[in-house]
Amino acid sequence: MAPGVGATRVLVVDDEENLVELVQGYLERDGYDVLTAGDGPTALALTRDEKPDLIVLDLMLPGIDGLEVCRRVRQFSDAYILMLTARAEEVDKVVGLSVGADDYLTKPFSPRELVARVRAMLRRPRSSTAEPEAPVPRKVGDLVIDTARFEVRKRGEPVALTARELSLLATLSEHPGHVFTRAQLLEKVWGSALYDDHVVDVNIGNLRRKLEDDPARPRWVQTVRGVGYRLADHPA
Repeated sequence: MAPGVGATRVLVVDDEENLVELVQGYLERDGYDVLTAGDGPTALALTRDEKPDLIVLDLMLPGIDGLEVCRRVRQFSDAYILMLTARAEEVDKVVGLSVGADDYLTKPFSPRELVARVRAMLRRPRSSTAEPEAPVPRKVGDLVIDTARFEVRKRGEPVALTARELSLLATLSEHPGHVFTRAQLLEKVWGSALYDDHVVDVNIGNLRRKLEDDPARPRWVQTVRGVGYRLADHPA
């Protein structure tokens, strides 16, 4: 299918040809330009050359597995990544999200559900979309959060965050001390409360590992048991 002008481009990566054709058909009927790949190296090459907006990525792939593809993609692309896995074990979901996937689906799944997930992820503007006015850097204690420059500093030292982690931290910093529920964070950061709450927990864990002096005893990103998370306005 020839790419449409301005159409959203989705790359579907799976070595099951029948599944790829099925998913491709559903996505194309929903108006997306669809590229396909059956192995890891081809997926990486297409991502570099064609710059898809979203990647549907199977965990088990020939050549390079889905986790490694995801890890490498995150070095040069901020495309949304929806991971597919035939394994239901929690460890696969945690590991997949920790290398940069935005969401996951466990096989077998309904193609309609996959399309709904794709729509939800693409509801929010792309990170490259120009803002009418550059946001002012926020200072919370010894943290400086500058979303315009995609930069976070702690005590003057840069902290390397992914786009998703920066968005999560920026959302929490909108109201320091305020407790955000997981549903609120899903809506604000992921663009839909239909995601699994586990996505929030994994990304909070990643954020703590990069931000906290002792991630096991977080000073900044605090859990309010049974409610959600907050950014401490005066960390202990």
